[in-house]
Amino acid sequence: MKEIKEHIKSGNYKPCYLLYGTETYLRRLYRNKLRDGALGGGDSMNLAVFSGKDIDWNEVRNLAETLPFFSEHRVIVLTDTQAFKSACDFADVLPSLPESTILIFDESEVDKRSRMYKAVKECGYISEMNGLSENELALWVASLLKKDNKKISQNDCDLLLSRIGSDMENIGTEVEKLICYLGDRDTVTADDILSVTTEQITGRIFVMIDALGAKNRTQALALYHDLLSVREKPMSILYLMIRQFNMILLVDEMNRRGVARSQIASVAGIPPFAIGKCLSQAKNFSSQQLIDLISYGTELEEKVKSGRLEEQMAVELFLIHAVS
Repeated sequence: MKEIKEHIKSGNYKPCYLLYGTETYLRRLYRNKLRDGALGGGDSMNLAVFSGKDIDWNEVRNLAETLPFFSEHRVIVLTDTQAFKSACDFADVLPSLPESTILIFDESEVDKRSRMYKAVKECGYISEMNGLSENELALWVASLLKKDNKKISQNDCDLLLSRIGSDMENIGTEVEKLICYLGDRDTVTADDILSVTTEQITGRIFVMIDALGAKNRTQALALYHDLLSVREKPMSILYLMIRQFNMILLVDEMNRRGVARSQIASVAGIPPFAIGKCLSQAKNFSSQQLIDLISYGTELEEKVKSGRLEEQMAVELFLIHAVS
C-alpha cells in the first residue's frame, strides 16, 4: 500500500494493478485512490468500469488501445472478473497496451498460477490486501475518532474491536455511531461501546469457543441461547463453530511447522491479529480433539439436512459433546 501511495504521489504509474484479498474496504479505497490520482479527480470521459465474469474482453481491449481524450491517462477499472482464476487470453494483451492506459483489477480471489496473475506481475504491480494488524486497526480507529476531536483508550479500543470484528467497513460504521452517540463528550468509554455497537456473531463464537475450551457448559449454552434470542439460525451457529475449529486446527498446524504468521494469515484468509487468538484457543484442545469436533459437527449437519435431527438439538448436542 505504501508503494501505491508513492506511485500516486509521484505520478509514475504502472500499466496495470491487481488489488486482491479479503479486505474489501482497503481494495476499494486504493482502487479509488489510483483512479482519482491518474485521472486528476472528476474526469469521467477517460474512465471505463467493468464488473463480473461475463464482461466483453474485446470491448475492454478496444478501450485500452484507445488514446485518452485531452488527458494524460485512460483508466479502466475491472472488478471481480474472475480472470485470475481461469484461463484468460487478455493476458497476451497487457504487455502491448499504450503507456497512457492504466488497468486496475479489483479481485476478491486469485490463482497465482494463472496467466493473468503472471502477466500483471511482469508488467504491473500487485498488492494483497487481507486486512490490518490489530495495532494498525487500533491506530485507524483512533484516527477516525480524531477527525471529530474524539479519543479512546487502548483498553476500550481492544473492547471495541473484540465486539465488532476486523472488517474495516463495519468498523467505520460502528465508529460513526459512537461519534454521534457521544455528542459533546470527547472520550469513548466501555459503557458507550456496550450501549451503541452491534456485537458481531463471529465475536460471540470466539467467546463460545473459549467457554468450550474451559469446559464451561453453562456459559457455552447461555451464549448459544443468547444468539437464538437475537434470531441467529442454529445451523449458522453450528457452521461458524465448525469453521472456527477448522481455522484453529489449520493455524496451529502451520505454526508448528514454522510458517510465518503473514503467510498463515494469507492461507487462512483471516487478518494477521486473528492468528494470535487462534493459537491461544488451540492451547485448550489437542489436534485429535479438534479433528473429532469437526467430524462430529459435520455428522450433525448431515443428520439435520436429512431430517433425522432437529436444528436446535443438533447444536446443543455439539456443545455438550465439546465439553465432555
